Amino acid sequence: MKQTTIAKKVENIGIGLHKGQPIKLTLEPAPANSGINFYRSDINASFKAEPASIGNTQMATVLGDLASGVYISTIEHLMSAISGLGIDNIKISVDANEVPIMDGSAISFCMMLKDAGIKLLDESKKVLIIKRDIVVEDGAKMVALRPSLEPKFHFFIDFKNPVIAQQKYSFIFSKQNYLEEIARARTFGFLEDVKKLNAAGLALGGSLDNAIVIDANRVLNPDGLRFSDEFVRHKILDAIGDLNVFGARVLGNYEAIAGSHELNHKLTLEILKSSQNYEIVSVNAGNEKELEKAFA
Repeated sequence: MKQTTIAKKVENIGIGLHKGQPIKLTLEPAPANSGINFYRSDINASFKAEPASIGNTQMATVLGDLASGVYISTIEHLMSAISGLGIDNIKISVDANEVPIMDGSAISFCMMLKDAGIKLLDESKKVLIIKRDIVVEDGAKMVALRPSLEPKFHFFIDFKNPVIAQQKYSFIFSKQNYLEEIARARTFGFLEDVKKLNAAGLALGGSLDNAIVIDANRVLNPDGLRFSDEFVRHKILDAIGDLNVFGARVLGNYEAIAGSHELNHKLTLEILKSSQNYEIVSVNAGNEKELEKAFA
């Protein structure tokens, strides 16, 4: 099974969530074994998507250093789409400090990638196989990856707000399942928090066009929800993006209780602490049948 990139360059323009300004997004083919690389054309800065490059996870997954201003924010939805469509190598360029939010889900990025097409490369795909249970906890919150040759995701959330309340969702990865069950799930926030962020000069591009907004006991979006459990599905979308930083698809069973970008990042770092935690394997004729579920 061969590595992939996109077949042609594609471009789009969207609004940045935090600054509210138009951002040009360009996706380009990349050579085998190069992985996922971001480039800021406005400051001529490059960032490789890998655990060591993650500089902040408080409101989004951020590559680079916030303090210096050399960073790219809100990469998780695009990273999720790249993983969902099985693309190994790609160059991503933006002319600002964040990836455009689009509609708040991954589906716009999936459409861009599908428009670009998929190109097979000469090198074998790689998979990161989880060898033993890796668990990261923070009080009642928890994320984990456990050994499994079938990529699974199970997420549980519990919000005091009655619109969300308790939700759980289990998802077995395949490209088709991703597109049908996960890719369209939008990010969400509470109106009172949005107002606070706006006052601090953040989330200026947020609107009902790119997020689910909740006020007390109702969803403010006129068209309502895309799924009754859209909130927990979006958490899985984020997790898929946050785990797409190894240069190889993670093969394991992901579990989360109130997981977050921060815990997902800590999980990736914990995996890399010991070679006994994982094994990176090239997919070839000898093991392709055993590992094929990772790329279905």
